[in-house]
Amino acid sequence: MSSHESNYQPTSRFGKWMDERLPVGRVMHGQFIDFPTPRNLNYWWTVGGILTFCLVAQLVTGIVLAMHYQASAAEAFNSVDHIRRNVNYGYMIQAMHAVGASMFFLAVYTHIFRGLYYGSYKAPREILWILGVFIFLAMMATAFMGYALPWGQMSFWGVTVITNLFSSLDSIIPGVGTAVVEWLWGGYSVSGTTLNRFFSLHYLLPFVIVGLVALHIWALHVAGQNNPAGLDIKTKSDSVPMYPYAVAKDAVGLFAFLIIFAWFVFFLPDYLGHSDNFTQADPLVTPPHIVPEWYFLPFYAILRAIPSKLGGVIAMFASIAVLAFVPWLDTARVRSAKYRPIFKWFFWLFVFSCFALGYLGALPAEEPYVTYARIFTAYYFAFFLIIMPIVGIIETPKKLPGSITEDVLGPGAGKGVGVAAAATASPETR
Repeated sequence: MSSHESNYQPTSRFGKWMDERLPVGRVMHGQFIDFPTPRNLNYWWTVGGILTFCLVAQLVTGIVLAMHYQASAAEAFNSVDHIRRNVNYGYMIQAMHAVGASMFFLAVYTHIFRGLYYGSYKAPREILWILGVFIFLAMMATAFMGYALPWGQMSFWGVTVITNLFSSLDSIIPGVGTAVVEWLWGGYSVSGTTLNRFFSLHYLLPFVIVGLVALHIWALHVAGQNNPAGLDIKTKSDSVPMYPYAVAKDAVGLFAFLIIFAWFVFFLPDYLGHSDNFTQADPLVTPPHIVPEWYFLPFYAILRAIPSKLGGVIAMFASIAVLAFVPWLDTARVRSAKYRPIFKWFFWLFVFSCFALGYLGALPAEEPYVTYARIFTAYYFAFFLIIMPIVGIIETPKKLPGSITEDVLGPGAGKGVGVAAAATASPETR
């Protein structure tokens, strides 16, 4: 797909003058208008457009909220209340930002599961996948720091518990863990200094995410989009221009998403939060059950499933890091699980395990929940480290279609079209 060139032809004198000196229009037209898109894409591929909307919405609402927020232990809680009560449309902007964070992660998890199912990490898209993992990590860091900003009870104690986990590094190198924790806190306990640091990083990291997303899209347009069949574009009949076909489908998916998004914003703005966060932070009163936001719960369950504090921290970070090695752990000869009958069953069991870990992460750290969490944690890692390498070797995949066109129209449907298209199309180089 890197050989694709735009057919952009400026019509105005200014457009021609600009195109000769700074061809922004040509680049945008080539990458977002006539860019060849596989014709068999389903609605799971609309999540990319949804994620773009979420990122822009979080940036815009976050900048507005930062104008009214006070990053101090004495004023943070009241400033959030002030935004919701006194700022024009502040209740809506704050709700859009809070709900948007949950919707952002919902879309990201959908994106990851889709990528795992259809093999979007396989060559030549390894860098594309790894950049996605970095985006995911940056999102988690941004969300965690943002969770501290309301300075409610759950925010305060969530920050206290999670940051204190780094003290486990003392068992490896004495003093290192304590130094890291004190640096994060800006002192010897969670305080207004901690809040100020988290606010600064929470404001900065989204722009880092924007840069990573730009690289992600760049890598996508170099390697080309994957598709449900896992086949490469061979002829012009296998693809359609991004506009209007893919854009129209993205618009439908985004519209459906916005209905759900608006429902939560206007009718259930606080449903995805925790009731303890409506109480101002009190260092002297510990909540009976400390839990993070729902999108952290699977990793929180993995953390608690390991008896050792250091082991839990390592397992939690390893559960994310292992995603970056998926392109090399999967030994299958085909990309899409659509044609992998054995792997498909293991994949859906993996999805179930992730949901189960999310549910267990919200429950108290007691039996039998801890035992269940250990079972699902074991399967989580076994899926990547054992199942992917072995199943890819022993599995016999189903017969693949001859082309993307054949995947859409049926066996043999694309032969005549493909020959005719190939006769008029310029040769592709990959």
